[in-house]
Amino acid sequence: QVQLVESGGGLVHPGGSLRLSCVASGSIFTIYKMAWYRQAPGKQLELVATAFNEGTTDYADSVKGRFTISSDNSKNTVYLQMNSLEPEDTADYYCHARVASVNGDRSGAPYWGKGTLVTVSL
Repeated sequence: QVQLVESGGGLVHPGGSLRLSCVASGSIFTIYKMAWYRQAPGKQLELVATAFNEGTTDYADSVKGRFTISSDNSKNTVYLQMNSLEPEDTADYYCHARVASVNGDRSGAPYWGKGTLVTVSL
């Protein structure tokens, strides 16, 4: 089994910054990708940013230029630096990872964290 634990959420004023962290632990052989999703009240789950193990990243259009995803493979950790936050960024943010627990597993299994709340408000 693999556990994902997020941290770093909180209340911030519009225009402010936060950095989220997600640490993966447990039975890990390879992490193929780690990503951040978010779900605002009354809205669907939205993919925010993805970091692939080969070093590439991808972002939702709504956060491009404001959010940066990065990873520390030695620590099995992914970060989401969020700048110029807007009230529309208010949501529960969830960490997601696709992890292979054994050698030869070329697709891995999906895992989710429990989420961390980000509130952007005056």
